[in-house]
Amino acid sequence: MDVLRFSTAGSVDDGKSTLIGRLMYDTKALRTDQLEAVERTSKRRGHDYLDLSLLTDGLKAEREQGITIDVAHIYFNTPRRKFIITDTPGHVEYTRNMVTGASNTNLAIILIDARHGVVEQTFRHYYIAWLLKIPQIVVAVNKMDLVDYAQERFDEITTEFRKFAGNLSHKGQEISFIPVNALGGDNVVYASEKLAWYEGKTLLEHLETVPIPVTANLTEARFPVQWVIRPQSEAHRDYRGYSGRVAGGSFSKGDEVMVLPSRKTSRIQSIDVLDGTLEQADHGRSVTIRLEDDIDISRGDMLVKPNNLPVISQDIQADLCWMGDEALNPAGRYLLQHAASRTPVKVRQFAYKVDPTTLEKDEEAGELALNEIGRVVLRSAKPLFYDDYGQNRANGAFVLIDEHSNNTVAAGMIAER
Repeated sequence: MDVLRFSTAGSVDDGKSTLIGRLMYDTKALRTDQLEAVERTSKRRGHDYLDLSLLTDGLKAEREQGITIDVAHIYFNTPRRKFIITDTPGHVEYTRNMVTGASNTNLAIILIDARHGVVEQTFRHYYIAWLLKIPQIVVAVNKMDLVDYAQERFDEITTEFRKFAGNLSHKGQEISFIPVNALGGDNVVYASEKLAWYEGKTLLEHLETVPIPVTANLTEARFPVQWVIRPQSEAHRDYRGYSGRVAGGSFSKGDEVMVLPSRKTSRIQSIDVLDGTLEQADHGRSVTIRLEDDIDISRGDMLVKPNNLPVISQDIQADLCWMGDEALNPAGRYLLQHAASRTPVKVRQFAYKVDPTTLEKDEEAGELALNEIGRVVLRSAKPLFYDDYGQNRANGAFVLIDEHSNNTVAAGMIAER
């Protein structure tokens, strides 16, 4: 059974937590003790309905304020598919939480309150989803009951959202619009006569049937070496393997490969896993590769196909989401962690800071503060082997680390094309 990873985002009180609770409640994914706890708390608060948002607002501060602060991961499944939900906060001050939470998802649900329509936070959430190159976007227009399930209101919101999205190139990204009432359950798991004018799938039907997008280019074979395996035992005296996770494409036994940065070539002798060997390792699979030739390979090196090389350069143009409490210092030095490689970098050029709600670019800003997004050019101390983030999310992403505090201060998406 395949797995769909999706994230949720929305402004305060748009109903993210209630929507997730409704999905779990109506698919019978809740344990008895969970349901009883929600029933007790709902009654204690004087509600005449089940407050399903209590299922995901796990932090005490979230329950008290009625908002999502932390990133929560929720697991459930139906007979057709397994799901991993990343519930991310919607506040501006938690932008970094949304970026880190949604970075590995295949689909993003952006909630909009039907009464308020498209607001600034909606623009921000879509911009981040676009920046992260999430292939599938679902715009869930929630609280349709509070606008009398009016098709005209749904159409107005759809038109306004499409107008903003049209300002960005969303090549390879599909946007779907679904009207729902998460509190009452209309069109979440079950279709509703109150939305009879809507002829599309319910939210769950869409999640169960949408193609799971590939997050890495399957033609660009990439294998960052994370560890060199040398058992040095009697049983495996001459064993030398290179462990890691395939970050694009696939590798097969007998394939010719090139080692970066040395550019030496060899062929794959075997692909080893815990319980035996494989003939082929595809994107996302963790394996140990052995080569026919004895080549000096270390952590941070990369195996690729000789006829399809990544970009090899010390200069990196990238979009940064700044996560550090202290602003980006253009004269500062940082450590760049890309796959298994870590190297010192400095800011060679500050291109601009972008306002996600208007898409305006401020080329005079000169720095990025907490939760701000901008583009920079970095110069690394040694060459890196990377791809454009839009082509290969696994090999086009990195983080910046403050070399003094060792804190992660930025998430980066390489933008070479």
